[in-house]
Amino acid sequence: MKKFKKVVRLLWVNWRTMAEFEILYKLLSLTVFVPVFWGIFHAVMKMTGYDYLTIENVLSFLTNPLTIAALSILFVCMAVYSMIDIGAVIFLLDQSYQGNKADLMQTVRYAVRNAVRVFHRRNILVAFAVLFLIPFLNIGVASSFVSSIAIPEFILDFIKGNWYLLVLSACAVAVLGLLMLRWLYAFHYFTLEGCSFKEARTKSISLGSKNKTKDLAALLGIQLAVSVLFLVFVIAGVWIAVCLGGLFSKLKLLGVVSSSVVWVYLAVSLLIVSALGTPISYACISILYYGHKEERQEEMIHAPATGSREKDGWKKVRYAVEGVLIAGSVVCCSFYLYDVYDHKVSIQIEYIRTMEVTAHRGASVRYPENTMAAFEGAKELGADWIELDVQQSKDGQIFVMHDTNFARTAGVDRNTWEMDYDEMKQLDVGSFLDSAFEGERVPLLTEVIAFAKKNDIRLNIEMKPTGHEHEFEEHVARIIEAERFWDRCVITSQVYDVLENVKLCDDRIRTVYVMSLAYGDINRLSAADHFSVEASSVTEKIVSDVHNAGKEIFAWTVNTEESINRMIDLNVDNIITDDITLAKECIYLSKTSDVVSEYVKWLAR
Repeated sequence: MKKFKKVVRLLWVNWRTMAEFEILYKLLSLTVFVPVFWGIFHAVMKMTGYDYLTIENVLSFLTNPLTIAALSILFVCMAVYSMIDIGAVIFLLDQSYQGNKADLMQTVRYAVRNAVRVFHRRNILVAFAVLFLIPFLNIGVASSFVSSIAIPEFILDFIKGNWYLLVLSACAVAVLGLLMLRWLYAFHYFTLEGCSFKEARTKSISLGSKNKTKDLAALLGIQLAVSVLFLVFVIAGVWIAVCLGGLFSKLKLLGVVSSSVVWVYLAVSLLIVSALGTPISYACISILYYGHKEERQEEMIHAPATGSREKDGWKKVRYAVEGVLIAGSVVCCSFYLYDVYDHKVSIQIEYIRTMEVTAHRGASVRYPENTMAAFEGAKELGADWIELDVQQSKDGQIFVMHDTNFARTAGVDRNTWEMDYDEMKQLDVGSFLDSAFEGERVPLLTEVIAFAKKNDIRLNIEMKPTGHEHEFEEHVARIIEAERFWDRCVITSQVYDVLENVKLCDDRIRTVYVMSLAYGDINRLSAADHFSVEASSVTEKIVSDVHNAGKEIFAWTVNTEESINRMIDLNVDNIITDDITLAKECIYLSKTSDVVSEYVKWLAR
């Protein structure tokens, strides 16, 4: 609590300038820097001849010399831009420590001069620390522009399924955590004393050598205090939402106002938390920095004092900026209220969802994957589609199996292309999950199609070529034609050539390109009727572009409530999941919800 009070005092002296800088910085990031960054990235794609990026071509794009050069420049520019935020905050905190008031122009000038030092070769590791180390640890001290990277779920699942990768990841996090504690004060030395980042790291290691545990406890304590503070905002929000929702439930216009108040409250709360994240964290580090230097009787070097008087001309500019921000907020809220009242925007999210749910490898959480038991389970749980993987046996049969080796599911270390189907039929592919499923066999595609036709369920048939097939696409196409199953299935693959071959065999078959990475104009991939995209790569733009082309977008593999709801908000057409029940519940709840009740429900989690 004592350190928290010191942090508050340190922030209070220049709170107004700090708030102005952080808000303007974030607005600048959203309106200028981020669009410029993506504009340059798109220009690089165009110059290198790439209209889209997928997992099949991304490596060649990234290894292109022009791409390497452009991304290297962008990488450094991002580090410089992020350092402006860090440098400005450290400067203002140092002025507060000295008892001085600083204006916005002085802060920006100092921060920019400090940030351009990143370009010096001795300071190259600043970019690593700013863009990777601090954001990766996600402890709240990352710059405003840089945020944690969302790791795709399929990669996380792969790591979780391999103990050595899990141990390696844990070790990497531990190493980065230790590195962060050793470099904790490097930015202060770099910014305030003007030394190189190498020297700053050395001094930081020395300053915190005997206080790592205490410093970590202080950082975690301040984050806990901020979380408690935000919880107070949340409780107040619940009270506002419940009271206004009950008071105005029968009055349409006032109901609109009440819901708008909740939306504004949410936006302001998030803006406050976002704007205060960097200053609060660095205020805590500053308190520790100054305290350790006093304990060691180390010379205290400060940023040049700026004086407390602000020029009249700059005051007018600042008042004008504040006026524009306030006026803009009022105008936006007014337009929002008018649009709601005029039925152009609805605060009631009540519309019929046509979103469908696909059972990934059948009901594979409760039943052994890619077996008839799993497919029957998917039907019982209400799945609209079943996703299954098909391969070709040594004797040309099309059977259902994901892995290319039977070691995991059958305990037999033999590759799929080395066995005839008669041999596969003898394998038990159910006991690996539970002894209750002993005797489950590897099914043929024809068996699954017969089941699907009988139970009125559609199939997402993913072709997984191993390189040992003979007329793989022709065999699958013939089966679909023989069963007259064109309208009840899609053929999918992560290999684009497979889709082209399927279309050559039978253009009545609908094809879906499975992509773990999707970027750019993917609609140019004409052999794909639809797209199946890994959830973390699904964006509003991708969905819009695909829908505008008259195609559908499937999202895989979506297993958490948060990620399912994100896919619902993005309006994908089909959710591929291991948890059918959860997906169905989320889609059902999304049909009839309003802003106040959803807010209360979210806060009650």
